[in-house]
Amino acid sequence: MSEKSLGFDTLKVRAGYQSSDHNYAVAVPIYQTASYDLGSVERAERLFGLEEAGFLYTRIGNPTVDVLEQRLTALDNGSGAVAVASGMAAVAYTLLNLAEGGGRILTTPRLYGGTFDAIKHLFPKFNVHVDFVENSDDPEAFRQGIGPDTKAVLIESISNPNATILDVEAIAEIAHDNGIPLVIDNTFGTPYLFDSFAHGADIIIYSATKAIGGHGTTLGGVIVENGKFDWSNGKFPHFEEPQYLLRDQATGRERSFLEVFPGAPFTTRIRLSYLAYFGASLSPFDAFLLIQGIVTLSERIDKQVSNALKIVQYLQSSDKVSWVNHPVAEGSPYKALADKYFPKGAGSIFSFGFKGNEEQLKIFLNSVELFSYHANVGDARSLIINSPKTTHGELNAEEQSFAGIKPETVRLSIGLENADDLIADLEQAFEKAFVETLV
Repeated sequence: MSEKSLGFDTLKVRAGYQSSDHNYAVAVPIYQTASYDLGSVERAERLFGLEEAGFLYTRIGNPTVDVLEQRLTALDNGSGAVAVASGMAAVAYTLLNLAEGGGRILTTPRLYGGTFDAIKHLFPKFNVHVDFVENSDDPEAFRQGIGPDTKAVLIESISNPNATILDVEAIAEIAHDNGIPLVIDNTFGTPYLFDSFAHGADIIIYSATKAIGGHGTTLGGVIVENGKFDWSNGKFPHFEEPQYLLRDQATGRERSFLEVFPGAPFTTRIRLSYLAYFGASLSPFDAFLLIQGIVTLSERIDKQVSNALKIVQYLQSSDKVSWVNHPVAEGSPYKALADKYFPKGAGSIFSFGFKGNEEQLKIFLNSVELFSYHANVGDARSLIINSPKTTHGELNAEEQSFAGIKPETVRLSIGLENADDLIADLEQAFEKAFVETLV
């Protein structure tokens, strides 16, 4: 059966793997090897000459990692993917591949703190600069922010930590009107909740560490493309440069990535340039663990979304909470966009405002028993953290305000526990925080 005809839940279990190609192993084998026998001088020439597909060295390709890449490509209906060692490596390689030699990235301040800090303070040292839109909720703000040297628009499908949603299709149309791609960090959305390519994205970034892996055990990142963007439109000359690496073995003529890999030039260029020489490779064992996570992705996400809705309702009724930022929360300006883009639910990661002083917040965070206090999301366990002091602690007060992160912000990532138990845990922690300060 063609993978194109299969449903999401079948693909998440079976895509990219044929047991007959792997000694009929039922589970995806872990190819724990640094290199591969070339077989013969003649075969080596074909492999290095790109005339035969195969594996050379695990830094740029591995059979276990390959299954992970193929599976996510299938789930997103893409044309190619490359897996790397972390979500931040995926962000870095994507932006460098877009703006190599210098350029600008247009984005929103509603980003993960590490991404915000990197693109504002680190990437400019590599001549990759950033422009932030003032009002992310207005698609026209993105049109106004695009300049002659803008190489891409970067957004998150669901923002971290406040779970805001942008009008993706409108932003995609604006990006394409200007001959640049839309890049979506779909870490919170996952391929299950949000179909990025169907709504106009050209490149998807995942921190597979989060919901894709789902168990808080493994770092990883994945970049997926859909093979539809025109990289030969004049704004990306580095994709058209002839490469000695890609030379025609018969004639010696140097060829470009667009010529040799027309269906997946973006991810292949990352693989053979940035991954090969910067080396943030995903290990075979970590790829194996991430594949195990994908197998249960939809079941986990459904339960987490269901739990999150119950906890949102509880928090909205609490007199110890000043606000709740989730697209389904009462009064949320993002409900219509959530209905349009997230019919299966707008995620299980969101924030709320703690209605108390800093000392009470410390007591509250120290009092939770079921929620784990650490910097991750998408885990099978429920997590809690004070984002302004931790995940977005790189941002100064002005930058946090620009990103809409208030000092009283608490971020929750809802797991697979019983929702009533999680609510009871929050309730007892609230009681301790407010009763102890009164004594």
